[in-house]
Amino acid sequence: MRKQNKVKQLQRTSSHRKAMLNNIVTSLIYHEQIKSTTAKVKAARSQAEKLITRAKKNLNEEADDAVKVGNIRLVSKVIKQKEILHKLFNDVAHRYKDRNGGYTRIIKLGKRDSDKSEMALLELVEKKDLVELKEERKAIRESRKSPKKKPEKKAEDKTSAKKTEKKKD
Repeated sequence: MRKQNKVKQLQRTSSHRKAMLNNIVTSLIYHEQIKSTTAKVKAARSQAEKLITRAKKNLNEEADDAVKVGNIRLVSKVIKQKEILHKLFNDVAHRYKDRNGGYTRIIKLGKRDSDKSEMALLELVEKKDLVELKEERKAIRESRKSPKKKPEKKAEDKTSAKKTEKKKD
């Protein structure tokens, strides 16, 4: 009997459950909406709201630098990708700076055809349009691309190449 246990088990081991919820929250912040089963969405919602609240604490100018670094480290335990972490602290947190909670909404979608699982959509309340998201992602991809330079051959390689040419003659 479960009696007052707060953690939703989701029929997984604790490590699998933790990794799955971390991935769901990361995807939520990146795509600003995700579609999954109702149980997973409800479990991920509380974690996502806590992370957004933690990111909002860094907007306070009076906060100590140590507190800000601590917030970033705690959030980075869940969100491993730097781009998404940056988006959370610099974009998403600013959108919700005047809101006290209620950053996400759950929209029930009905049952999945294959196994009749209840499906739901978890999305940020103040999300960007699809066009804006695509432009943002394109800018990120372009900033990551760096012009590839051809490696210069060392002096030793040139001398060894000359020796092989002489041997062939």
